[in-house]
Amino acid sequence: MRSEGAHTVVAILAVPRAYALDVSIAAHVFGRHPGYRVLVCGDHDATAEVRPTHSPAETEYADIVVVPGYEEPLHPVPEEYLEVLRTAAQRGARVVAVCTGVFALAAAGILKGRTATTHWRHTDELREAYPEVDVVDNRLFVEDGSILTSAGAGAGIDACLHVVQADFGTTAADGVAKDVVFSPVRGADEPQYTNGPAPPRDSLRATRDWAVENIGSSITVQRMADHSLLSRRTFIRRFVGETGMPPMQWVARQRLLRARRLLETSDWAVERIAMETGFGTSANFRAIFRREVGLAPTAYRKARRAETAPSGGADRPASQASAGAGSSGGSLSCSRT
Repeated sequence: MRSEGAHTVVAILAVPRAYALDVSIAAHVFGRHPGYRVLVCGDHDATAEVRPTHSPAETEYADIVVVPGYEEPLHPVPEEYLEVLRTAAQRGARVVAVCTGVFALAAAGILKGRTATTHWRHTDELREAYPEVDVVDNRLFVEDGSILTSAGAGAGIDACLHVVQADFGTTAADGVAKDVVFSPVRGADEPQYTNGPAPPRDSLRATRDWAVENIGSSITVQRMADHSLLSRRTFIRRFVGETGMPPMQWVARQRLLRARRLLETSDWAVERIAMETGFGTSANFRAIFRREVGLAPTAYRKARRAETAPSGGADRPASQASAGAGSSGGSLSCSRT
């Protein structure tokens, strides 16, 4: 969808008590890709730490509406903002909530019968206040149709990168992630946290790097365990502790990411991509790719090739939000994930 020429318009709805950090995250991520035009919409008198550039009414033509987290999420949000969200949902805009921003979506009534998540500190509050919402615990983000809800500020970056990937492809999302010095987008089903002390971040990194470098070969749990010089059981336990998912699920995700990048950046035949990414036959690759991505490989390639970067840069976040280093202490509760 393009609402302003070749740009996708992103409206960040700075509700009262909005965390400046969350506003900055959305502005920074979307502002790094020239396909987006970013607006910060809100009442100048409603929040002390964010300077809106546009009124809430100017979300009318936005393709994406982002609701940042805000303090005291059970405290009512002005009806003007809730009506903006209802209107956006009714006309089919994508609505993204970061952290406690999900409470505004629930108050607007657009989450009834839908699945959603939020920061783990607030899932019980959300479930109790809005029993009509199917609240999922310990997930980075949840996508239900055109509505995407996420955990804390870190997960908000993942959610925004997920949108970039959906709009402009994996290669574009990789570039934005690199620009904002963040890892490539993690999957929605990854946990917000794992119990117990975190292992050293590089403890299995060499094995993960080896798997990525050899993604076209036959990779098994035992081969990865052997590479790490650990027993199979110990390897699986440590791998899940570091990545939040079983080894072969992680491998499957890396294969899909590699395939998407090759479809976007190369002219290789589907058969060659299937072999290079470890899917084996083209039939197997097509079936898995369609199931996971929603498009056949050739259709995905055609859609991504049709995406042309518009001339002129998107609005940059520095000129739109006042979310500097001195963001409120309250936002720290949403910055751990």
